[in-house]
Amino acid sequence: MSTERFRSVEEFALRRRVAVVVVWSLVLLLGGAAAVAGLGRLDQSFTASGGPGHRANQAIQERYGNGAAVAPLVAVATWPAAADVRAPGTAGRFASAVGRAAGPGARTVSYAGTGDEGFLGADGRTVYALVYPGAGKPDLAGLTAVEEAAGTLRAGLRSALPEARVDVTGVLPLTHDSAVAGPGPVALAAKAACALGLLVLLVLAFRSPVGALAPLLLAGVTSAGALVLVEAVAGFTEISFIVVYLVPVTALVLAVHRWAQPPGPAARSGVAGGAAGGAACAALALFPAAFLRSVGIAGLAVCAVGTAASLTLTPVLRSALLRGGAARPAAVRVGWRPRGVPAAVRVGRRPRAVPAALGLALLVVLAGAATQLRVGNPEARALVASGPARDGLDRLTAAGVPTGALNPLEVLVPGGVDARAVAARAARVPGVLLAAAPTAPDWRRAGSALVVVVPEEEPMTAAGAATVTALRSALAGPDGTGSAAGHEGAALDGAKHDSTRAGAGHDGAKHDGLRADAGHDGTDAPVLVGGSGVVDRDLVDGVYGLLPYAVPAAALAAFGVLAAFTAAGAAARAVAGGLLAAAASAGALTVLWQWGPAGTGAVTGWVPLVVGVFAFCVSLERAVASAAGGPPGAGPVAAGAGALTVLAVGIGPQVELALLVSGFAMAATLDALAGRRLAVPPSGPVAVLRSSPRLV
Repeated sequence: MSTERFRSVEEFALRRRVAVVVVWSLVLLLGGAAAVAGLGRLDQSFTASGGPGHRANQAIQERYGNGAAVAPLVAVATWPAAADVRAPGTAGRFASAVGRAAGPGARTVSYAGTGDEGFLGADGRTVYALVYPGAGKPDLAGLTAVEEAAGTLRAGLRSALPEARVDVTGVLPLTHDSAVAGPGPVALAAKAACALGLLVLLVLAFRSPVGALAPLLLAGVTSAGALVLVEAVAGFTEISFIVVYLVPVTALVLAVHRWAQPPGPAARSGVAGGAAGGAACAALALFPAAFLRSVGIAGLAVCAVGTAASLTLTPVLRSALLRGGAARPAAVRVGWRPRGVPAAVRVGRRPRAVPAALGLALLVVLAGAATQLRVGNPEARALVASGPARDGLDRLTAAGVPTGALNPLEVLVPGGVDARAVAARAARVPGVLLAAAPTAPDWRRAGSALVVVVPEEEPMTAAGAATVTALRSALAGPDGTGSAAGHEGAALDGAKHDSTRAGAGHDGAKHDGLRADAGHDGTDAPVLVGGSGVVDRDLVDGVYGLLPYAVPAAALAAFGVLAAFTAAGAAARAVAGGLLAAAASAGALTVLWQWGPAGTGAVTGWVPLVVGVFAFCVSLERAVASAAGGPPGAGPVAAGAGALTVLAVGIGPQVELALLVSGFAMAATLDALAGRRLAVPPSGPVAVLRSSPRLV
C-alpha cells in the first residue's frame, strides 16, 4: 500500500488540528470516566472457562447462593493435650461455635456433623471445619465479602473457645494477607527506582521533557478509548476483567514505539502493525472460550484505537512540539551511519553471529520450557510468608492435614439420588482424603444435596489434577456411581440443555444445568462436580485445549494482513518472531515462578494468555517498524518503558500481581532481545524521513 494514503490522513489531521485535539481530549476525559464507571460490566469471576466444572459451579451458586467456585474458609482449632477432640462435647462445641461465628446463610461442615476423621489432625488435638460464608459469589465483591468474613469468624471463635488455639485460613485469607502486608522498604525503593527510571529513559530517548510526555498521552487516550469499546461489547457477550490489565500496558508500549518512529515509516508501520495485531486478536475472539474471546476483543480494541491515534493525534503533537522549539519528538538515535552516507539514510547493522545465536538459543529454550507450564492458582504456601492466615495454614499442616483441604470439591447431587452413596463412591477415589454428605438443611435444597470432597493434594499439582479427573470419572452418570454409559464429558455436556426446565416437585427453581422434567424425580439429571478445585482443570481443558487451533488461526490472520503491506518473507519472519516471543514469555514464567525460588508450583491460568497476546502484538509492531526503516533503538526504549512501568506498579508481596507484571516485563525484554539479535536488516540503505513541519 502507498505511503501517500497515510500521509493524506496525517495532513487532514493537521489541517483540523483543533478538532483533533478536542476529540481526543474528550476520549481521554469522558472516555476515561466512562471506562471506570463501566468496569462493572466485565465478568469479575476470573473463572469463566465455560467447562463442565464452571457450569456445575453456576448451578450450585444459583441454588445455594455460596460456595462453588469460591474456596471456603478453614477454621482450625488446636485443643490442649488432655482434650478428646472426638468426644461429642468437644466436637459439638467446636461445630456450634463455628456455626454461630459464621453468621446467617453460611454452610459449615466438620467432624461433629459427619463423623469423618478426615476432619481431625494426626496429632489428636487439632480439628478443622470448612466454612462457606453466606455472601460469597465468585466476583470481586463476593471475594471481598469472604475475606471480611474471615476476620469475623476468627474473632468469634477465639471468643467462644478461649481454651483452644484458633486460627482461620484459606485461599482468600492468604491472598488478602499478602495484600494487607504491602511492599516492604526494599520493594518500595525498587518501585520508586523503576518510576524514576521510566521518566529518565523517556527524557533521554526523546531529548526533552515535553517530548517524553507525548507517548504517555497517546497511551492514555488509547487505553480510555479501547476500554470503552471493550465495555460496549461486554453488553452483548461475556468479557473477563482480565482485559483491564492487558489494555493499558499494551497501549503504553505501542505508543512509545510509534512515537519513536520518524513520520514517514511511522504511518505505514503503525497501520501495518495495528492491522496485523488486530487481525490476530480478532481470530482469537472467534473461539468459544471466554478468556480467549476477552483477550482477543481487548487486543483488537487497542490496535484499532492506537492506530487511529497514531494517524491523527501523533502528527498534531509533533507539529506542536516543533513549533514550540522543542527537540525532535522522534529523537531516538537512528543508529550507525557510515561515512559518506547522507543523514537521511540509515544503514542497518547486521547482528553478530555469536550473540545472535545465543539470543536465539535462549528464546528457543524458554519456548521449550513453556511446554512444561502448569496452569492453576499458586500453591497455598507460596501466597504469603506470614500473617494470621499463614499461621492457620502452618498449624493445619503441622497437624498432618494436607493442603488440599483449602480447595475442596462440591458435588451437586440431584433429587432421587442417595447423597450418602455418592459420598461413599467418592471416598474410594485415590487421592481423596474424605467425602461427606452433610444432612443439615443448608446442604440440601429443592430436592438436591451437596457432597463435600476434600482431596489430599491441591488441584494445581499433578496429583491433585489426577484426583479431580478420577473423581469426575467415578461419578459420571445420572446416579453418581459411574454406571451410565459413555464418559463423563458426555454426561456433563448434557447439562447445558434444558437449563431452565424445572419439574413441578422442585418449587419452580431454575436448575441452570440440571435436567429435571416435570413428573420425574430428577434421577435423569447428572451428578455435577464443582467447587474451587475444578476451575484449574476446566481452564486447561476448555481454554488451553483450544490453543492448538487458536494460535495457528491468529498467526495466519496476521500473516495475511502483513503480506498486503510487505513481502511474504518479511511477513513470515514477523509472525514467527511474535509466536516465539509469546512462547518464550510463557516459558520465562515457568522458569521464574513454577521452578524458581518462589516455587508457586503453577502459574495463574489467565496470566500466560494475557502476557502472550501482549508479547505477540508488541513483537509484530517492532518487526514491522524495523522493516519500514524505523530507528533500531525504538524497540529497546519501548521495551524498557513497558517493563519499568509494570514493575513500578506491581512490585510487592501479592503473588498473582507479581506473576502478571513480571510476565509483562519479561515479554517486553525478550522481544527487545529478539529485535536486537535476531532481526534481519534491510539489504541496502533505507531512507528515514527526518521530522520537520514540511515533511509532516
